[in-house]
Amino acid sequence: MKNMSLCIKRHSQTTIRKSLRTALISLGALSVVAAAGVANASTKVPFALDWKFEGPSAGFFAGIDNGHFANAELDVEISPGQGSLAAIPKVATGAFPFGFADINSLIQFLDKNPGAPVTAIMMIYDKPPFAVIGRKSLGVSAPKDLEGRVLGAPPPDGAWAQFPAFAAAAGIDMDTIKVEPVGFPTREPMLAEGKVDSVTGFSFSSYLNLVRLGVPEDDISTILMADHGLQLYGNAIIVNTDYASENPEVVKGFLAGVAAGWKDVINDPAMGAQAVAKRNPAADVALEQRRLQLAIDANVVTEYTLENGMGGIDMARMQAALEQLQQNMEFENAPDVALYFDDSFLPADNFSLK
Repeated sequence: MKNMSLCIKRHSQTTIRKSLRTALISLGALSVVAAAGVANASTKVPFALDWKFEGPSAGFFAGIDNGHFANAELDVEISPGQGSLAAIPKVATGAFPFGFADINSLIQFLDKNPGAPVTAIMMIYDKPPFAVIGRKSLGVSAPKDLEGRVLGAPPPDGAWAQFPAFAAAAGIDMDTIKVEPVGFPTREPMLAEGKVDSVTGFSFSSYLNLVRLGVPEDDISTILMADHGLQLYGNAIIVNTDYASENPEVVKGFLAGVAAGWKDVINDPAMGAQAVAKRNPAADVALEQRRLQLAIDANVVTEYTLENGMGGIDMARMQAALEQLQQNMEFENAPDVALYFDDSFLPADNFSLK
């Protein structure tokens, strides 16, 4: 009996050791799988927009929905903004690696904050949407009509920031205009109610906001500043330069995803509007499709981008733009294009739209 008990004990110990060894092997295998999962996990990329989720945001959403960012192993999360200036400090402080912002506002920011780690790396609005939107029934159809009338302008508005250069190029006497500071939410309602004769804003946003408020389309005049001598560029993808130097392949993959998303919505604006509605259930899908189409036609697909691809800039035009910007602001430091735009993350021929 004693020997039998000893055998049973030894057998039990052997069984326990085998079970323990099997468990350890299984745990090791699970650890390898977990480690592989971490190694293959997509890089999280927060992206700060300039404005709310509206039609022109569709190109970025398509980058997510159609798998373009995923192809580059990027998990992009898009956050709305509160104006053309909003994304710049977010990216400069490192809170977001990427943003979408007005390059002219970026130039001003860098002049006041030399050495800040932020620059533009891909132009999206080759033709800026800066505009004055008026009502013909209130006497505003052309630039000179602004003289002697009331202009509603939100102080942080990118279009208002460029108004002095536009006025100089279009021959407008700014001293004859009464400027009424307005908020973004009250801008179009005030124009719809006739409390101001015109407002500054982005062409595709203000125009359709007025339509939604019931203003007849044949009563709305859109004075696009770029059609009256303004050489400036518009919104661009901006990046934190410290992040870019540490993650160049992430930056290139992100830009490729942006370009592919925009190409998708250029070819299928209806799909783009649905992508917006998925994030903004309150959106009017038909209205946002029109807003997207306006941005595509006036700001993204231009003679230059059709010929040279999307993303880059023309240096001669940028130099002319810097000269015009000096009519809007007094530079504290010598302007230098190299501080404001870095094309090193773009393909040699930019991103073809054909």
